Amino acid sequence: MLDSALRPVKDRLLTPLATTAIARVHPTVISFVGLLLSLGAAVAASQRLAVVAVAAWLAGRIADGLDGLAARSSGRESDLGGLLDFTFDTIGYATIPIGVAIGLDSRAGWIVTAVLLATFYLNAVSLGYVAALLEKRGLDAATQRRATSAVLPRGLVEGTETIVFFTLALAFIDASPWIWSVMAALVTVTALERVRWAARELT
Repeated sequence: MLDSALRPVKDRLLTPLATTAIARVHPTVISFVGLLLSLGAAVAASQRLAVVAVAAWLAGRIADGLDGLAARSSGRESDLGGLLDFTFDTIGYATIPIGVAIGLDSRAGWIVTAVLLATFYLNAVSLGYVAALLEKRGLDAATQRRATSAVLPRGLVEGTETIVFFTLALAFIDASPWIWSVMAALVTVTALERVRWAARELT
């Protein structure tokens, strides 16, 4: 929901970094560093090291913001790089809730985590399919978000909201079932809204 408004701010803040020595690092390496940091956040959460988990997660999000900027500034943009970036992000989004569930170690925590991951699956299907339809029909830039390697339809829960929810769950592990429950509900609404939009606009 907030990505389109905040993306220019993020780009303005990170561009100075992306044009330094970091520009000489291959963007996929930066993406992989972001993945390692997300995995580190998951491990820290499993040990209830909240400060370490939050720090690793946010550092990983900085890396995730840098890889695309570094690719564009160095002329290294590629479809493969975009695919790897999305794949690495997805691994992080899956492992961090599992790490939190291990740290919480309760039946409620595992149930909510399973529900959350199920909503992520639903969201991925709706996002991927609608994005493919947008590409297929060649809709104009007014309905597309070209800041990423693929056309991504808007949604209630996007990258910015995910960062907020994950940060809260990592910082307050004991409250994570409630945090994940709210996120799961909003992700479900996001997926259903995409289906409703597609039914209206693409028929």
